Parts: sequence; structure tokens; C-alpha cells
Amino acid sequence: MKKSFGLLACVTLLAISSQVSANTEEEIGAKIYERAFGRGCGSCHDVASNPQLSALIKAGKLPKEQFAKVIKEGRNGMPKASAAIMEVGPVKKAGYTEDQAIDAVYEYLKK
Repeated sequence: MKKSFGLLACVTLLAISSQVSANTEEEIGAKIYERAFGRGCGSCHDVASNPQLSALIKAGKLPKEQFAKVIKEGRNGMPKASAAIMEVGPVKKAGYTEDQAIDAVYEYLKK
């Protein structure tokens, strides 16, 4: 009985911790989108004349590799965004690498 209870407690703890981890990535992605460049990505990308990132990602028209390349190198009127993303508080607090931070934004935009 004690072993069964211990096993159940362990499995429950693992399930909760993996759920918290997934929520944390999505939350960090949201914070990056809201805060990068001090005004957030949406200040440009939620305007009809600019690329609608969420819609492009959901439609499969903006693969993660292309998204990451533009974030790192910039394109047309968009500046390089890696440094601005890495300055967002939750990214620093989580100790994310550049690639992890970009993945978090991409995953947030997929939702």
C-alpha cells in the first residue's frame, strides 16, 4: 500500500511539473511578444499592413526556421530582434538561450 501511494504521488508530481514547464514556455513567449523592444512585437505585427505572424504560422506559411532567421538577421523594415528578446525579464530569469526564447515566441504564436 505504501509503495502504491508513493508511486502515485511521484507520477502526479511528474505530471504537474511537466504541465508547469509547458505553461512556462508559453507564458515566456507571450511576455516576449508583449515586451520586446519595449513596446512589444504586436505594435507592428498586429497592424494590418505588416505580416500577421500568428496567422502565417497557423496557416503553415511561416516555418520555425524562417521565423528564427528573420528574428536573428532582420529583414526589410524589421530589425534584428534577438538582442531585444534576450533583454525581456522572464527570458533572463528562465536562463533561456536565444534559440529557446525564439522557440517560446513561435510556440506562443501557434496557439
